[in-house]
Amino acid sequence: MVDVKDRWALVTGGARGIGRLVSLFLAERGCNIIVQSRKKEHADKVKSEIEALGVKCVAVEAELSDLSAVEAMLKEIDALGVTVDIVMNNAGMQIAYRTDYLKTPADDYTTSFLINTTAPMMICYHFVPKMIENGFGRIVNTTSGIALEPEQAGYSASKAALNKVTIDLGSKLQGSDVLINLADPGWCRTDLGGPNAPNAPESSIPGVVVGAFVDDGKSGRIFGSGLFYDMSLEEAVEAAEKMNSPY
Repeated sequence: MVDVKDRWALVTGGARGIGRLVSLFLAERGCNIIVQSRKKEHADKVKSEIEALGVKCVAVEAELSDLSAVEAMLKEIDALGVTVDIVMNNAGMQIAYRTDYLKTPADDYTTSFLINTTAPMMICYHFVPKMIENGFGRIVNTTSGIALEPEQAGYSASKAALNKVTIDLGSKLQGSDVLINLADPGWCRTDLGGPNAPNAPESSIPGVVVGAFVDDGKSGRIFGSGLFYDMSLEEAVEAAEKMNSPY
């Protein structure tokens, strides 16, 4: 199992909801955190919580639908002079629930793909070469199990695309110590999931973070949080490493 102590992790959407839980989970294990949110001040509370755990934290901002803002954020992270070993692409947006789904506007797709597919992959493409050069890296892209709901077409299509490109990229990294996998937190009561979701955000732990800790050279898997309910991290890693890649 990977020891994350003294490493640096970028957590997008890390100021609230599941992203906040991921940030704190890693920080509790000695990992330094870069928290992305739309505005730096949104991360003030979680930054204080992380630093209280005795690790370092830096807040960065970017509107993920604006690719120039994503590029500026990546340059800011590079300027920190730290090695980003772990990327948790947690941020996402459910643009709308279209009861009259046959009137779904084109903007649902364009906005959803920018935030849920393009931005996380631009982040991946930025850090993967550095990880290969350093001989280590872990990337976890957050996906969704939503299916058979045309009411959420933009969101579900963008997450299906994220699955595809993550798995395809993972095939090129297979057998190395740079791993890229997917995590499905399930339907949780967050700003994205809404108040009627059946699961508490805490139920996504450790499933959404297990991809940062696996140490078996396998990429391209989808770690559904439901598979790891009530497990310790050690138990979750052992179970995750028994899962095969899709190649």
